[in-house]
Amino acid sequence: MGQVTTKQVMETFDLKLISGEEGIGRHIPISDISRPGLEMAGYFTHYPANRVQLLGKTELSFFAMLDAADRKDRMMKLCTDDTPAIIVSHDEKVPQELIDASSKRHVPVMSTKMSTTRFSSLLTNYLESQLAPTTAVHGVLVDIYGVGVLITGKSGVGKSETALELVKKGHRLVADDCVEIHQEGENTLVGHPPKLIEHLLEIRGVGIIDIMTLFGASAVRTFKRISLVIDLELWDAEKTYDRLGLEEEKMRIIDTDLTKLTIPVRPGRNLSVIIEVAAMNYRLKRMGVNAAEEFSKRLDDVISMDTN
Repeated sequence: MGQVTTKQVMETFDLKLISGEEGIGRHIPISDISRPGLEMAGYFTHYPANRVQLLGKTELSFFAMLDAADRKDRMMKLCTDDTPAIIVSHDEKVPQELIDASSKRHVPVMSTKMSTTRFSSLLTNYLESQLAPTTAVHGVLVDIYGVGVLITGKSGVGKSETALELVKKGHRLVADDCVEIHQEGENTLVGHPPKLIEHLLEIRGVGIIDIMTLFGASAVRTFKRISLVIDLELWDAEKTYDRLGLEEEKMRIIDTDLTKLTIPVRPGRNLSVIIEVAAMNYRLKRMGVNAAEEFSKRLDDVISMDTN
Protein backbone atom coordinates (compact mmCIF):
# COMPACT_ATOMS: atom_id res chain seq x y z
CA MET A 1 0.00 0.00 0.00
CA GLY A 2 1.32 3.43 -0.93
CA GLN A 3 1.68 6.49 1.27
CA VAL A 4 0.32 9.97 0.74
CA THR A 5 1.30 13.09 2.65
CA THR A 6 -0.64 16.30 3.07
CA LYS A 7 2.08 18.08 1.09
CA GLN A 8 1.49 15.78 -1.88
CA VAL A 9 -2.23 16.57 -1.83
CA MET A 10 -1.52 20.29 -1.60
CA GLU A 11 0.80 20.17 -4.62
CA THR A 12 -1.44 17.87 -6.67
CA PHE A 13 -4.55 20.02 -6.27
CA ASP A 14 -2.77 23.39 -6.08
CA LEU A 15 -4.19 24.15 -2.63
CA LYS A 16 -3.42 27.35 -0.73
CA LEU A 17 -1.79 26.79 2.65
CA ILE A 18 -3.36 28.99 5.32
CA SER A 19 -1.82 27.76 8.59
CA GLY A 20 -0.33 24.73 10.35
CA GLU A 21 2.67 24.49 8.04
CA GLU A 22 4.54 22.39 10.62
CA GLY A 23 2.21 19.44 9.96
CA ILE A 24 2.50 19.49 6.17
CA GLY A 25 4.35 16.17 6.22
CA ARG A 26 1.54 14.27 7.95
CA HIS A 27 0.46 11.01 6.34
CA ILE A 28 -3.11 10.43 5.16
CA PRO A 29 -3.95 6.82 6.13
CA ILE A 30 -7.34 6.34 4.44
CA SER A 31 -9.17 7.61 1.37
CA ASP A 32 -12.41 8.51 3.16
CA ILE A 33 -13.24 12.21 3.43
CA SER A 34 -15.09 13.68 6.43
CA ARG A 35 -17.63 16.52 6.31
CA PRO A 36 -17.71 17.53 10.01
CA GLY A 37 -21.29 18.75 10.18
CA LEU A 38 -22.24 17.04 13.46
CA GLU A 39 -18.90 18.06 14.91
CA MET A 40 -19.75 21.71 14.26
CA ALA A 41 -22.84 21.10 16.40
CA GLY A 42 -20.65 19.75 19.20
CA TYR A 43 -21.01 15.97 18.69
CA PHE A 44 -17.50 14.47 18.66
CA THR A 45 -18.27 10.97 20.00
CA HIS A 46 -17.50 9.24 16.69
CA TYR A 47 -15.32 11.93 15.17
CA PRO A 48 -13.11 10.33 12.44
CA ALA A 49 -10.04 12.39 13.28
CA ASN A 50 -7.69 10.44 10.98
CA ARG A 51 -9.56 11.56 7.83
CA VAL A 52 -9.11 14.70 5.78
CA GLN A 53 -11.71 17.18 7.04
CA LEU A 54 -13.56 19.12 4.35
CA LEU A 55 -15.45 22.28 5.31
CA GLY A 56 -17.96 23.72 2.87
CA LYS A 57 -20.48 26.54 2.93
CA THR A 58 -22.96 24.55 5.04
CA GLU A 59 -20.50 23.78 7.83
CA LEU A 60 -19.02 27.28 7.89
CA SER A 61 -22.39 29.06 7.84
CA PHE A 62 -23.53 27.01 10.84
CA PHE A 63 -20.19 27.62 12.56
CA ALA A 64 -20.66 31.39 12.16
CA MET A 65 -23.91 31.18 14.16
CA LEU A 66 -22.12 29.86 17.27
CA ASP A 67 -20.95 32.09 20.09
CA ALA A 68 -17.26 32.85 20.54
CA ALA A 69 -16.63 30.22 23.23
CA ASP A 70 -18.25 27.42 21.19
CA ARG A 71 -16.40 28.41 18.03
CA LYS A 72 -13.07 28.18 19.80
CA ASP A 73 -14.01 24.86 21.44
CA ARG A 74 -15.19 23.28 18.17
CA MET A 75 -12.01 24.13 16.30
CA MET A 76 -9.73 22.97 19.10
CA LYS A 77 -11.52 19.60 19.10
CA LEU A 78 -11.44 19.45 15.30
CA CYS A 79 -7.65 19.84 15.25
CA THR A 80 -6.12 16.69 16.72
CA ASP A 81 -2.73 15.00 16.52
CA ASP A 82 -4.26 12.48 14.08
CA THR A 83 -5.90 14.98 11.73
CA PRO A 84 -3.92 15.03 8.46
CA ALA A 85 -5.48 18.21 7.06
CA ILE A 86 -8.49 20.53 7.10
CA ILE A 87 -9.53 21.90 3.72
CA VAL A 88 -11.95 24.76 3.09
CA SER A 89 -13.78 24.70 -0.25
CA HIS A 90 -15.27 27.48 -2.44
CA ASP A 91 -12.32 29.66 -1.40
CA GLU A 92 -14.34 30.61 1.69
CA LYS A 93 -12.78 32.80 4.35
CA VAL A 94 -11.07 30.62 6.95
CA PRO A 95 -12.33 31.38 10.49
CA GLN A 96 -9.73 32.89 12.79
CA GLU A 97 -10.58 30.26 15.42
CA LEU A 98 -9.52 27.53 12.97
CA ILE A 99 -6.28 29.33 12.16
CA ASP A 100 -5.45 29.68 15.87
CA ALA A 101 -6.29 26.05 16.68
CA SER A 102 -4.39 24.65 13.68
CA SER A 103 -1.33 26.74 14.48
CA LYS A 104 -1.37 25.45 18.05
CA ARG A 105 -1.93 21.78 17.08
CA HIS A 106 0.18 21.92 13.87
CA VAL A 107 -2.71 20.77 11.67
CA PRO A 108 -2.41 22.03 8.06
CA VAL A 109 -5.34 24.18 6.95
CA MET A 110 -5.72 24.75 3.22
CA SER A 111 -8.27 26.21 0.85
CA THR A 112 -9.45 25.43 -2.67
CA LYS A 113 -11.54 27.34 -5.20
CA MET A 114 -13.39 24.17 -6.18
CA SER A 115 -16.87 23.31 -4.96
CA THR A 116 -17.18 20.93 -2.03
CA THR A 117 -18.73 18.08 -4.03
CA ARG A 118 -16.27 18.39 -6.91
CA PHE A 119 -13.20 18.51 -4.70
CA SER A 120 -14.44 15.66 -2.50
CA SER A 121 -14.88 13.44 -5.55
CA LEU A 122 -11.48 14.27 -7.01
CA LEU A 123 -9.65 13.86 -3.71
CA THR A 124 -11.36 10.54 -2.96
CA ASN A 125 -10.40 9.14 -6.37
CA TYR A 126 -6.84 10.36 -5.94
CA LEU A 127 -6.44 8.86 -2.47
CA GLU A 128 -8.03 5.56 -3.49
CA SER A 129 -5.55 5.29 -6.34
CA GLN A 130 -2.51 6.23 -4.25
CA LEU A 131 -3.44 4.13 -1.20
CA ALA A 132 -4.58 1.06 -3.13
CA PRO A 133 -3.04 -2.32 -2.20
CA THR A 134 -0.18 -3.04 -4.59
CA THR A 135 1.73 -6.07 -5.83
CA ALA A 136 4.01 -6.96 -8.73
CA VAL A 137 3.65 -9.96 -11.05
CA HIS A 138 6.15 -11.44 -13.48
CA GLY A 139 4.43 -11.43 -16.85
CA VAL A 140 3.21 -9.34 -19.77
CA LEU A 141 0.06 -7.19 -19.82
CA VAL A 142 -1.58 -6.54 -23.20
CA ASP A 143 -4.79 -4.76 -24.17
CA ILE A 144 -6.53 -7.15 -26.61
CA TYR A 145 -9.83 -5.94 -28.06
CA GLY A 146 -10.37 -3.89 -24.90
CA VAL A 147 -9.69 -6.84 -22.58
CA GLY A 148 -6.71 -6.52 -20.25
CA VAL A 149 -4.90 -9.86 -20.61
CA LEU A 150 -2.11 -10.75 -18.18
CA ILE A 151 0.16 -13.35 -19.79
CA THR A 152 2.16 -15.35 -17.23
CA GLY A 153 4.48 -18.35 -17.36
CA LYS A 154 8.03 -19.43 -16.64
CA SER A 155 10.97 -17.58 -18.16
CA GLY A 156 11.66 -18.60 -21.75
CA VAL A 157 8.16 -19.90 -22.47
CA GLY A 158 7.51 -17.15 -25.04
CA LYS A 159 5.55 -14.42 -23.25
CA SER A 160 7.40 -11.46 -24.75
CA GLU A 161 7.52 -12.96 -28.25
CA THR A 162 3.77 -13.55 -28.11
CA ALA A 163 3.22 -9.98 -26.92
CA LEU A 164 5.31 -8.67 -29.82
CA GLU A 165 3.18 -10.59 -32.32
CA LEU A 166 0.02 -9.24 -30.68
CA VAL A 167 1.35 -5.68 -30.97
CA LYS A 168 2.04 -6.26 -34.68
CA LYS A 169 -1.60 -7.31 -35.04
CA GLY A 170 -2.73 -3.95 -33.66
CA HIS A 171 -3.10 -4.65 -29.95
CA ARG A 172 -1.46 -2.53 -27.27
CA LEU A 173 1.36 -3.32 -24.87
CA VAL A 174 0.98 -2.16 -21.29
CA ALA A 175 3.90 -3.80 -19.49
CA ASP A 176 6.54 -6.44 -20.11
CA ASP A 177 8.46 -8.55 -17.61
CA CYS A 178 7.15 -6.79 -14.48
CA VAL A 179 3.54 -5.69 -14.08
CA GLU A 180 2.74 -3.46 -11.11
CA ILE A 181 -0.85 -4.07 -10.01
CA HIS A 182 -3.07 -1.83 -7.89
CA GLN A 183 -6.44 -2.82 -6.47
CA GLU A 184 -8.33 0.41 -7.10
CA GLY A 185 -11.75 -0.85 -6.06
CA GLU A 186 -13.72 -3.95 -5.26
CA ASN A 187 -12.85 -6.54 -7.94
CA THR A 188 -10.89 -3.94 -9.91
CA LEU A 189 -7.21 -4.56 -10.60
CA VAL A 190 -5.25 -2.08 -12.69
CA GLY A 191 -1.83 -2.93 -14.09
CA HIS A 192 0.89 -0.57 -15.29
CA PRO A 193 4.62 -0.78 -16.02
CA PRO A 194 7.41 0.42 -13.76
CA LYS A 195 8.71 3.76 -15.07
CA LEU A 196 12.12 2.25 -15.76
CA ILE A 197 10.81 -0.22 -18.38
CA GLU A 198 7.77 1.66 -19.69
CA HIS A 199 7.10 0.89 -23.41
CA LEU A 200 10.06 -1.53 -23.51
CA LEU A 201 9.98 -5.19 -24.57
CA GLU A 202 12.80 -7.72 -24.20
CA ILE A 203 13.24 -10.30 -26.95
CA ARG A 204 15.93 -12.94 -26.47
CA GLY A 205 18.46 -12.74 -29.29
CA VAL A 206 17.36 -9.23 -30.27
CA GLY A 207 17.57 -7.35 -27.00
CA ILE A 208 15.43 -4.53 -25.63
CA ILE A 209 13.17 -2.74 -28.11
CA ASP A 210 11.07 0.40 -27.68
CA ILE A 211 7.54 -0.47 -28.78
CA MET A 212 6.34 3.15 -28.97
CA THR A 213 9.27 4.17 -31.17
CA LEU A 214 8.86 1.18 -33.49
CA PHE A 215 5.07 0.99 -33.75
CA GLY A 216 3.85 4.41 -32.60
CA ALA A 217 1.87 5.74 -29.66
CA SER A 218 -1.18 3.67 -30.58
CA ALA A 219 0.74 0.47 -29.76
CA VAL A 220 1.13 1.21 -26.05
CA ARG A 221 -0.92 2.04 -22.98
CA THR A 222 0.19 3.37 -19.61
CA PHE A 223 -2.33 1.32 -17.63
CA LYS A 224 -5.15 -1.18 -18.12
CA ARG A 225 -7.70 -2.98 -15.98
CA ILE A 226 -6.84 -6.69 -15.79
CA SER A 227 -9.72 -8.99 -16.70
CA LEU A 228 -8.13 -12.26 -17.82
CA VAL A 229 -5.02 -14.25 -16.93
CA ILE A 230 -3.47 -16.59 -19.49
CA ASP A 231 -0.75 -18.88 -18.16
CA LEU A 232 1.62 -20.34 -20.75
CA GLU A 233 3.27 -23.64 -19.90
CA LEU A 234 5.29 -26.19 -21.85
CA TRP A 235 3.10 -29.02 -23.13
CA ASP A 236 2.96 -31.93 -20.68
CA ALA A 237 1.82 -35.11 -22.41
CA GLU A 238 0.76 -36.62 -19.08
CA LYS A 239 -1.41 -33.66 -18.10
CA THR A 240 -5.07 -33.32 -19.07
CA TYR A 241 -5.92 -29.89 -20.45
CA ASP A 242 -9.39 -28.35 -20.58
CA ARG A 243 -10.96 -28.98 -23.99
CA LEU A 244 -14.49 -27.70 -23.38
CA GLY A 245 -14.21 -24.61 -21.17
CA LEU A 246 -17.22 -25.42 -18.99
CA GLU A 247 -15.38 -24.74 -15.73
CA GLU A 248 -13.44 -21.54 -15.14
CA GLU A 249 -10.16 -21.68 -13.26
CA LYS A 250 -9.46 -18.71 -10.98
CA MET A 251 -6.30 -16.91 -9.94
CA ARG A 252 -6.31 -14.63 -6.91
CA ILE A 253 -4.31 -11.41 -7.07
CA ILE A 254 -4.47 -9.28 -3.91
CA ASP A 255 -8.19 -9.64 -3.02
CA THR A 256 -9.63 -10.28 -6.48
CA ASP A 257 -10.29 -13.55 -8.30
CA LEU A 258 -9.57 -13.41 -12.03
CA THR A 259 -10.50 -15.90 -14.74
CA LYS A 260 -7.41 -17.94 -15.64
CA LEU A 261 -6.75 -20.04 -18.74
CA THR A 262 -3.81 -22.42 -19.03
CA ILE A 263 -2.49 -22.62 -22.59
CA PRO A 264 -0.02 -25.45 -23.37
CA VAL A 265 2.91 -24.40 -25.55
CA ARG A 266 4.53 -26.58 -28.19
CA PRO A 267 5.95 -26.05 -31.71
CA GLY A 268 3.31 -25.29 -34.32
CA ARG A 269 0.79 -23.61 -32.03
CA ASN A 270 0.02 -20.00 -32.95
CA LEU A 271 -0.12 -18.49 -29.47
CA SER A 272 -1.04 -14.97 -30.54
CA VAL A 273 -4.13 -16.19 -32.40
CA ILE A 274 -5.12 -18.46 -29.51
CA ILE A 275 -4.82 -15.58 -27.03
CA GLU A 276 -6.78 -13.26 -29.34
CA VAL A 277 -9.60 -15.81 -29.53
CA ALA A 278 -9.45 -16.35 -25.76
CA ALA A 279 -9.92 -12.61 -25.20
CA MET A 280 -12.84 -12.44 -27.64
CA ASN A 281 -14.43 -15.53 -26.09
CA TYR A 282 -14.07 -13.96 -22.63
CA ARG A 283 -15.99 -10.90 -23.84
CA LEU A 284 -18.70 -13.10 -25.34
CA LYS A 285 -19.10 -14.98 -22.06
CA ARG A 286 -19.53 -11.70 -20.19
CA MET A 287 -22.23 -10.81 -22.72
CA GLY A 288 -24.05 -14.07 -21.99
CA VAL A 289 -22.85 -16.11 -24.98
CA ASN A 290 -21.13 -19.32 -23.83
CA ALA A 291 -20.22 -21.73 -26.64
CA ALA A 292 -19.22 -24.50 -24.22
CA GLU A 293 -22.56 -24.40 -22.41
CA GLU A 294 -24.41 -24.28 -25.74
CA PHE A 295 -22.53 -27.36 -26.92
CA SER A 296 -23.30 -29.14 -23.64
CA LYS A 297 -27.01 -28.39 -24.08
CA ARG A 298 -26.96 -29.69 -27.66
CA LEU A 299 -25.22 -32.85 -26.49
CA ASP A 300 -27.79 -33.37 -23.74
CA ASP A 301 -30.59 -32.91 -26.28
CA VAL A 302 -29.06 -35.50 -28.64
CA ILE A 303 -28.58 -37.98 -25.80
CA SER A 304 -32.15 -37.51 -24.57
CA MET A 305 -33.49 -38.01 -28.12
CA ASP A 306 -31.49 -41.23 -28.53
CA THR A 307 -32.70 -42.62 -25.22
CA ASN A 308 -36.31 -41.88 -26.17
